[in-house]
Amino acid sequence: MTQTPLQDSAATAVPTPPAAKKIPSERLHHGDTFVDNYEWLRDKESAEVVAHLKAENAYQEAVTAHQEPLREAIFQEIKGRTQETDLSVPHRKDGWWYFSRSAEGKEYGIQCRVRAADTGDKIADWTPPAVQPGVGIPGEEVLLDGNTEAEGKPFFSVGGSAVTVDGNLYAYAVDNSGDERFTLRIKDLRTGELLPDVIENIFYGVAFSPDGTRIFYTVVDDSWRPYQVKAHTLGTPVAEDVVIYQEDDAAMWLGVELSSDRRYLVLGIGCSEYSETRLLRFDDPAQELTTVISRNDRVLYEAEPFLLTGPDGTASERILLTHNRGAINSMVSLADPAELARPLSEQDWVTVVGHSDDVRVNGAGVTSTHLIVSIRKDTIERVQVIGLHGLGTPAQEAPVEPAFDEELYTAGVGGSDYEAPVIRLGYTSYFTPSRIYDFVLPTPEVPAGELLLRKESPVLGGYDGNDYVATREWATASDGTRIPLSVLRHKAVKQDSTAAGLVYGYGSYEMSMDPGFGIARLSLLDRGVVFVIAHIRGGGELGRHWYENGKKLTKKNTFTDFVDATDWLAASGWVDPARIAALGGSAGGLLMGAVANMAPEKYAAIVAQVPFVDPLTSILDPELPLSALEWEEWGNPITDPGVYEYMKSYSPYENVRPAAYPKIAAVTSFNDTRVLYVEPAKWVQELRNKTTGTEPIVMKIEMDGGHGGASGRYVQWRERAWDYAFIADSLGATELLPGAGLK
Repeated sequence: MTQTPLQDSAATAVPTPPAAKKIPSERLHHGDTFVDNYEWLRDKESAEVVAHLKAENAYQEAVTAHQEPLREAIFQEIKGRTQETDLSVPHRKDGWWYFSRSAEGKEYGIQCRVRAADTGDKIADWTPPAVQPGVGIPGEEVLLDGNTEAEGKPFFSVGGSAVTVDGNLYAYAVDNSGDERFTLRIKDLRTGELLPDVIENIFYGVAFSPDGTRIFYTVVDDSWRPYQVKAHTLGTPVAEDVVIYQEDDAAMWLGVELSSDRRYLVLGIGCSEYSETRLLRFDDPAQELTTVISRNDRVLYEAEPFLLTGPDGTASERILLTHNRGAINSMVSLADPAELARPLSEQDWVTVVGHSDDVRVNGAGVTSTHLIVSIRKDTIERVQVIGLHGLGTPAQEAPVEPAFDEELYTAGVGGSDYEAPVIRLGYTSYFTPSRIYDFVLPTPEVPAGELLLRKESPVLGGYDGNDYVATREWATASDGTRIPLSVLRHKAVKQDSTAAGLVYGYGSYEMSMDPGFGIARLSLLDRGVVFVIAHIRGGGELGRHWYENGKKLTKKNTFTDFVDATDWLAASGWVDPARIAALGGSAGGLLMGAVANMAPEKYAAIVAQVPFVDPLTSILDPELPLSALEWEEWGNPITDPGVYEYMKSYSPYENVRPAAYPKIAAVTSFNDTRVLYVEPAKWVQELRNKTTGTEPIVMKIEMDGGHGGASGRYVQWRERAWDYAFIADSLGATELLPGAGLK
């Protein structure tokens, strides 16, 4: 590695960025040769590579040293608005109430429980106990203290937990490196002792069998794709664990969970375009998997087996299907399992929730009395419930939707128990802190149900949501498409074209950037930054078409939509066009790299978090983590020269050009398994080589973190403060508005 040391002469204030040596390597595909000078940085075991990354950190520390007071101020604002000693709302599972505590000065949560009562009054029995922050209650048990578990470890994250039906055993999976491979341990809650059963290198999610004798888990292959579901029988050697199912298609993802009524193990296999569900019935002596709909039928669906009671009082086996068969926005149907043995074209399903061009059906599940449906309408995620009585017949009940007051909000199912008379809902909006409701399911006596507010997350420091404004605006794309925007600002900002602005976007995988409260974001709004969330194509805000018009060979719509959103902000009268920054992470980091190449003059600064900026190199190598799973999103450039050419035309790393790039910060983690650190490491080198401007281009790398950064909450707050200070400083928005800030 060739590198000029940081200059410390008092007369020279500008440090010199580290320059990685060039070792040309050729990538040849479809007759095209790409010469990559920095591919050697991929070797994370190399001492030279590690030294280079540390030099990058030293450089960014020198370049941004003047931002430290602002970072500290933003960190203190986040800390000052957060009730550090707090707890979650207890949720009931079987005979216990489970909840988590956080304590001031502690990085991690503490998982607790207390025994539930059964009085015969179902509503009362499902009313959470009154638990106070920092105050223990009689009979409270600690399941897992994350602070104790994390002691002496560089990283700590829990990737799944489960409790047996009888409440005696607690399984939890821990990652201590940030690479999303977990160690599973099982604790006997009666004694507090750990069982000798320890399973290494598992993936997210664990589930006990109903009788508590087995635990199911997933394992990843060499490309970090979950491909096996295994069953471990407690008390037996891990080497004897049984492979329940192995998925050999490199483009398919595998997950496992219990059905709502816990009669089945449900294996979900799929990609974003089609799927397959396999069921294992626990009381089946043969313990054989059955397939609901074969992947060969190319249907994207989810399946939930349950017992539906008919008018005569007898319960019949039914499969609840949320699917896109003849329904691009999906619909909900009921199927008799006997139908599934016939060819798909001959199967007769009963419609429960029909297809709509205006409503996207995201999913459906059941309790013992109701169907729960998650939908998206007018960009907003909503919940509807339908009684099971008469389901799929002319006597089917009309859906009931909990009513909320705000225009822009997010409401989603936060959990439900099969026998419960309530479902747990999470609610938030841009300026309403997270709320937890229990929604009492409709009955003949209360046909509209009832919303019971269990908690609104406290925000300290004199926070008043009335100090801020959120509006829905629309930008017009170059092809005439209307792009929804969420525009957030402090009420003191005047529409006089002088404010600073920030545009945030993602636009991939049909993920929607839904309204949500963020304490850290207030620090930018309080400094007069107008914050725009661009709901660009490739996301899911306006249904399946919105996603499909921003993926594969229409991916560039994502990038041009973001630029058009930026143009809307520049012309809105709120901001000075010279004071606009851009922010995005992961696939949104690819977005940042693309717009930096397309329109560098429109931005004063760009922050790209864990950015996917060398997508073609990654996806061309199916041995790299998760690469094959990306073909459904971007296309397969290995086999399709058209896809290769299209991706090459927008790949940020391959399209860096001579231009005056703005200030750019690439923020990444050394152990990220989803977007490898090498992508931003190569990208910043090429940006420095080509830029005709003088603005600094820096890379900040967390050497102990994963895809989500570091693990402790205080460290995460400091990381967010770093990003926001970089933006605010670049926009000249470092001072609080009069009357804004912590009170």
